[in-house]
Amino acid sequence: MTTQADYHAFDFCDLTAREAYKVMIGTIVPRPIAWVTTISPDGIVNAAPYSFFNCLSADPPILALGVENKPDRSFKDTAYNIRMTECFTVNIVDRANAEAMSVTAAGFAPEVDELEMAGLTAAPGDRVACPRIAEAPVAFECERYLAIEVSSAREIILGRIVRAHIREDIIDPQTFYSDHEKLDALGRMGGNGYAGTLDYFDLPTPSAEEVTRSRRKPGVVGNT
Repeated sequence: MTTQADYHAFDFCDLTAREAYKVMIGTIVPRPIAWVTTISPDGIVNAAPYSFFNCLSADPPILALGVENKPDRSFKDTAYNIRMTECFTVNIVDRANAEAMSVTAAGFAPEVDELEMAGLTAAPGDRVACPRIAEAPVAFECERYLAIEVSSAREIILGRIVRAHIREDIIDPQTFYSDHEKLDALGRMGGNGYAGTLDYFDLPTPSAEEVTRSRRKPGVVGNT
């Protein structure tokens, strides 16, 4: 194990919001992407990707989205629709859908259906009013659980998963194990970068006894 002696240190209170954002997205990587579908009170479907996202709990099953407001502090379509309909669906992005996902990230007007613009199919939700993306390998239907306004610029939305749709070749319904190669999910890097999840390796967590045993050195008094 090597130790680096030199670091750049940053006090976040001295950084602008943009500088803090660049530090975080360039080093907290790869971040999973929530390809969120919602529906407006008028029935217009919205889709947008968010990389400030992760799962936080399995009991209850909770997902979290970090949604930034518009520059004028008004809600983006995703946050507004979730607030009004109390539901959303998180679709997982795989490599095959990378370009379509990028289309849905464009700044379309609220009346534009991003799925139609990207050539994607809206599949009706089973437990929620908003659709999922039929081409996505995984989709989690969620009910709005809690929203936290961390500032006038950003809201953290917690969703309780009520139903999952997972492509048959990905998951074993008996063991619930998923094949990461079949999923081929993408993660977000800094800037315009993305990373695949096929660069994979296993590293079992050792027991405390195994760690202690491996640190013992022969010839030291007290070791047997």
